Amino acid sequence: MKLALASPPFPKSLQDGLFWLEKLVKEAVAENAEIICFPESYLPGYPGMGYTPEDRSRKSLLHALAKVCDIAAEHAITIIVPMDWYIDEQLVNLAFVVSAKGEVLGYQTKNQLDPTEDEWWTAGTTRSIFEVNGVKFGITICHEGFRYPESVRWAAQQDAKIVFMPHFGGSETEGVELKEWGAKENPYYEKAVMLRAMENTIYTASSNYACRYSHAASSLVAPDGTCIAHAAYGDVGVVVVEIDPEKASGLLAKRFKHALYHS
Repeated sequence: MKLALASPPFPKSLQDGLFWLEKLVKEAVAENAEIICFPESYLPGYPGMGYTPEDRSRKSLLHALAKVCDIAAEHAITIIVPMDWYIDEQLVNLAFVVSAKGEVLGYQTKNQLDPTEDEWWTAGTTRSIFEVNGVKFGITICHEGFRYPESVRWAAQQDAKIVFMPHFGGSETEGVELKEWGAKENPYYEKAVMLRAMENTIYTASSNYACRYSHAASSLVAPDGTCIAHAAYGDVGVVVVEIDPEKASGLLAKRFKHALYHS
């Protein structure tokens, strides 16, 4: 299976986000990718970055998801598109999975919010497993995957071969320009992506925005913890990598002894 990890620029608006989504989808399809994953809160864009209230309206978000479905069907690729969304009058942070036929297969909510996000979103309460072309996968969004490894372990125990980790970390205006993937001076995020793969014996695939002062590159890590490929820091584009699902045994995740931790 070929996977694509998108590193788009920060969208200037909802329509700009859709423009870059289709552009990067086309690049992924040109390399025969079957699934492409975008960063956290990609549509309409991460909160606090100047987007208009209209871009966050129910109507606008519905239209945006419909457009993503059209793009997926036109290019015959599964799209993981993180969005803001309304569920029972509450705004949540989630990632939709749209099939290569343009059908919404379901979504994964962000269930563990960063403390700074409590005023933006309502936390979700359920976890989901998805399957595309015979390969099962899970999704964990940003803080949840970095700080709550149980979210990845759960998916691995449900036979997920890969867990996608859409996230946002970085800035265009301040910070440190990273040079080497996984370097000891880097923020811990890339190391966390590596550990989630190693401790569960599955693939992990992270997707981050392309920004000058990135906290982590979009990366694909193998079940043994090897970084197979990653984006260049600050570069807009896609990384397309072929994986062998048979190498993702989930062995260590399935050996976890739940009974030892129940009171």
